[in-house]
Parts: sequence; C-alpha cells; structure tokens
Amino acid sequence: MAALLHEMKYSLQANAKTIEGSDHPDRNAQFEYINAQTKKFLKQGCPVISVDTKKKELVGNYSNGGHEWQPQGEPEKTLLHDFPDSEVPKAVPYGIYDVGRNQGWVNVGMDHDTAEFATDSILSWWKHMGCKAYPKATELVIMADAGGSNSNRSRLWKVGVQRRAVNSGNSEPFGCGRRGLL
Repeated sequence: MAALLHEMKYSLQANAKTIEGSDHPDRNAQFEYINAQTKKFLKQGCPVISVDTKKKELVGNYSNGGHEWQPQGEPEKTLLHDFPDSEVPKAVPYGIYDVGRNQGWVNVGMDHDTAEFATDSILSWWKHMGCKAYPKATELVIMADAGGSNSNRSRLWKVGVQRRAVNSGNSEPFGCGRRGLL
C-alpha cells in the first residue's frame, strides 16, 4: 500500500495550522478593552496575570523533540517506545505569566488539569511571588483563555477562585495579611 501511495505522490505529513478562522466583528474592540484594563490595573499597582495549562508530558526516560548538546556520537539514550506507564503520572504544567513584571511561574502537577489545580497554582504563585511583588495590591486580574480547567463556563473554576479568595480556612489565606485579594 505504501508503494502505491508513493507512486500517487502521497507522503506521510503532519497537519499544518494555516487556516485562520473568521474574525468576530468586535475582535479588535475586545483586545483594545483588555489592553486598556491591563494598563489601568497595572497603573494602580495591581497584578495582572495570564494563565494557561501547557501540554502534559510523560515523566521518565522518554524521547522528546528538540536537540541538546552532547559529546559527538553520544546522544542521550531513551526508551525505544513512548508507551505511557500507568504507574508513572504525567507532568501537568500550569503557567502563570506576570504581565507587569514580565516574569513567569510554572506549577507542575502530577494528576489532571482541573479547576482546583488551576486555582491552587494561582494561589501558589501569589504566596511565593505575587504578594512580595505587589505588597499593596487589593485586586488581581486573571486573564484566561476560557478553556479547559479555567473555562468561563466551568462552575468549578468560578467556585475555586471564589473559595480561594474568600475562605481558605485561615485568617490570612494569601500569606500577606489580606483577605479576598483574587
């Protein structure tokens, strides 16, 4: 079959992202609004973060794309087949980008991309970086792509953000002496 396909000028190819979807009539206005809000909150000294879950990765001696420097003729040896092992979890990276400081934070989980994991990741960023960088902040702007764990339609996402902002079980849920920051 492969020979016939080659004769017909077919080859194995990966798909290519080249087709742009139709523009929403208010698309530019939406981005202008987001940009204005970002500038407004940054000017007030409030953090603006952009959040997203990244591609899950197999944990272990698996082959991956890319190159790294090794002595000539001595490539890193990996498993022949990349079959996931049910005993070994996948790494789930959740990225948080601090727009005002141009800095990133990645929280890596080992289970699933859930609303709870997303909101816990934001809380972790806040406790370790955010409250130190924005000591006078009273609000936090979260920009999310509205898909997956931080979907605008996900009740769990909304409840998770609210729960971490209002009541995390102690008097200082954000570690900086302020309640209700999110």
